[in-house]
Amino acid sequence: MKEQRTFDLSELRVSRDDKKPRIIGHAAVFNVMGDGGWFREKVAPGAFADSIQTDDVRALFNHDPNIILGRNRAGTLKLSEDERGLHIEIEPPDTQVARDLLVSLERGDINQMSFGFQVVKDSWEHNSEGNALDIRTLEKVRLWDVSPVTFPFYKETDVAVRSHEAWQKTLNEPEPTWNRIPNMRRRFKINLER
Repeated sequence: MKEQRTFDLSELRVSRDDKKPRIIGHAAVFNVMGDGGWFREKVAPGAFADSIQTDDVRALFNHDPNIILGRNRAGTLKLSEDERGLHIEIEPPDTQVARDLLVSLERGDINQMSFGFQVVKDSWEHNSEGNALDIRTLEKVRLWDVSPVTFPFYKETDVAVRSHEAWQKTLNEPEPTWNRIPNMRRRFKINLER
């Protein structure tokens, strides 16, 4: 199943050094804890290494397959892992939608990136004390796309919840209700006091 993750990045930028615009930044950052609502999650260094070498990855805008900004097999998307995370460099096409996106990036209206992926290998740490959330580490993923995005929200919540529930069953203990209710309130902004 395809999942997506979004990160706030202040370094997503447009470079016009050689008169050809390029979009440069990080689509994922290693060992930064994200909150999926039901669990916390981080990406391990090396998670993208195999996929960068073997998979046909696209650069899209807002994960929309109709708005292709680049593709690694076409040489218009460069992907690499550095000490910070998944580094990207996109050479966008000379299309109206790409020109409009470049303006929005330069103005700072869009400054977040996201990546679409399929989990190949992950691991879980169970937190049994207090309201601590379980921690998922993405150890190896198959990369589908990288995307500058407008809104940083998790579209994959239903998939992630099913994955977490399946893992939770292997512990032979039910997820405590004290763990679910605060997270539901935060994720869905439910006010239970009304």
